[in-house]
Amino acid sequence: MDKKVEIDGEHLTIEQVMDVARHHWIVILNHAARNKMEGSEKAVQKIVEKDEPVYGINTGFGPLRDTKIDRDKVGQLQVNLIRSHSVGTGDPFPEEVVRAAMVIRANTIAKGCSGARPVVAETLLKMLNQEVTPFVPEKGSVGASGDLAPLSHLALVMIGEGEACYKGEKMPGQEGMEKAGIAPLKLKAKEGLAINNGATFSAGMAALAVSDAEALLKNAVLAAALSFEAFKATSKAFDERIHQLRPHKGQIEIAKHIRDLTRRSRIIDSMEKKVQDDYSVRCFPQVLGASFDAVKYVRQVVETEINSATDNPLIIDDHAISGGNFHGQPLALAMDFLGIAVSEIGDISERHLAKLMDNHHSDGLPIFLIPEGKEGLNSGPMMVQYTAASLVSENKVLSHPACVDSIPTSANAEDHVSMSTIAARKAREILSNVEAIIGIELLSAAQAVDLRRNEGYTPDDLGEGSRVVYTAVREHIPALTEDRYLYPDLEAARGLVHERNLIEKTRQYWKGNK
Repeated sequence: MDKKVEIDGEHLTIEQVMDVARHHWIVILNHAARNKMEGSEKAVQKIVEKDEPVYGINTGFGPLRDTKIDRDKVGQLQVNLIRSHSVGTGDPFPEEVVRAAMVIRANTIAKGCSGARPVVAETLLKMLNQEVTPFVPEKGSVGASGDLAPLSHLALVMIGEGEACYKGEKMPGQEGMEKAGIAPLKLKAKEGLAINNGATFSAGMAALAVSDAEALLKNAVLAAALSFEAFKATSKAFDERIHQLRPHKGQIEIAKHIRDLTRRSRIIDSMEKKVQDDYSVRCFPQVLGASFDAVKYVRQVVETEINSATDNPLIIDDHAISGGNFHGQPLALAMDFLGIAVSEIGDISERHLAKLMDNHHSDGLPIFLIPEGKEGLNSGPMMVQYTAASLVSENKVLSHPACVDSIPTSANAEDHVSMSTIAARKAREILSNVEAIIGIELLSAAQAVDLRRNEGYTPDDLGEGSRVVYTAVREHIPALTEDRYLYPDLEAARGLVHERNLIEKTRQYWKGNK
């Protein structure tokens, strides 16, 4: 049986966006939402019949808002809006981003305040369910009035124009719709605006980014626990009593996870004379905990956004009211914050790597984790720390906030814009980089654990959770006994992180947490 998501404009979750966008769940429309849309569309038709000027329904757009449009041309006005605003550039958005935007836009219209008929939302859902994905260039939006250019490219396919991928094959939008058996829309008054007004591509990327960031935090904890075993760390810094004295929720949670994962370890605390570890170990709960709390905040912003009415004007109590719900500032700030929070996860992970590679700071591990007697002829995983350092440095640039910039558009009528799309794109790039960094830490920590055999320790001496992590890594990546081509290993490790394999294997440690 196909897995399904039902949208009603009110209760869409980040998990459901992920299910539709990445896992291709079927989407259906709630019946009550259909009734709300029908009422909203009737209100628009009454406005058209009265022939009084109302922005975007029977007037031009932006500074052309005072130009009245004849009643018989209000449909053509919407088609022209979509055509003229399809001015994106650059590489296309990934399929999952476009699909996320589609389900969020359908949910926004289903809220019943956009003045669009149910068929508009239903067309989006048919395209999702039949795998018609519009070709949408990823650059060209300033995040107000929403993601105009990307959403217009999306809408082009809905009216049988533009370009699309049908089941993975790129073709003209009209052809894709025909092959899927979907009738293109003939837009009526307000319906173009209902589709292209709102920071919906920003929201789609944000929803995916929140889900990936939450998974990344868990993977970072798993990697750290394995590294701490390799360091023969002291458990003092994770004592619950310390964290209750500075009771940030994230800090408390991260310390608990480390305690749980390393429970019954015979390697942790094995250096009886060790007083304390370096900051990247000792302060790990404080650093990751802050990112944990930041991601929680961003989740609240994004879940509010994906269930909001974001076009303009909005139809409220049968009246069209102009406002600024399309402005992407809430998402811009949140995505910049997320990017910074995720960048910090990579920062501290790279420091674990550096310690693992440095025999002066790894408490007995050989330099560059090269098996004893093979150094010199072999470089071992020396270079993987270079890769991580490169990604960390790139993230420092990407973490500069986009939301602090604003360039006026539309002849200064739109004189403050959010840059939310840029913030979201940067956050996704940072996430991808940190997934690779955490993967590198995992394979390096597993290598270090193997090298502790020289001291009489085996993987059986690991803590309950860290032993599961080690075993899972070794199922995909063999130990490094002599130099080999490491790119496949790095990709396998990154895949373990991105695909959430390790989280699934350690799911008992995440109960009660997203």
